[in-house]
Amino acid sequence: MPSKSKKSSMLIRGFVPYKEKKGEEYMNENQRAHFAGILNTWRQELMEEVDRTVHHMQDEAANFPDPADRASQEEEFSLELRARDRERKLIKKIDQTLQRIEEDDYGYCDSCGVEIGIRRLEARPTATLCIDCKTLAEIKEKQTGN
Repeated sequence: MPSKSKKSSMLIRGFVPYKEKKGEEYMNENQRAHFAGILNTWRQELMEEVDRTVHHMQDEAANFPDPADRASQEEEFSLELRARDRERKLIKKIDQTLQRIEEDDYGYCDSCGVEIGIRRLEARPTATLCIDCKTLAEIKEKQTGN
C-alpha cells in the first residue's frame, strides 16, 4: 500500500493519471473517454460553484444602512461576479473541447499538428497547442505587448 503522500500524489484534481499501455495508439477511445470524464467533472464543479454563488448572493443581499458596509458587500459581490465570469468563459472552452473530442480532433496541436501529449492535456485539458507552439506564442505575445 502506498504511503499517504504518495497516494495523494496519484490523484491530481480528483482523477487518476492515465496509464498508457505499450504500443497504444494516441487518442484512442480509452484516452478520449479519460479526457471527456475529466472535462465533464471539471464542468460540473464549475456549474456547482455558479449555483453556490447565486444562492450566496441571494442570501447575503442586504440593504445595509451604513454606506461602508454596503460598499464592502458590493465589492465582495463584484469580485465574485468577476470570478464567475472567468469560469463562464472556461465552461465555454470546456464545451468546445468536449466537441473536439466527439469530432476526433482532440489532442493535436492546432498550429503544427503534432501530438500535444497525455501529461500536458492532463495538466491543461483544454490545451490546443503543443508546448513548443505555446511557448512561441507566449514569446511573441511578450514581444508585441498584446
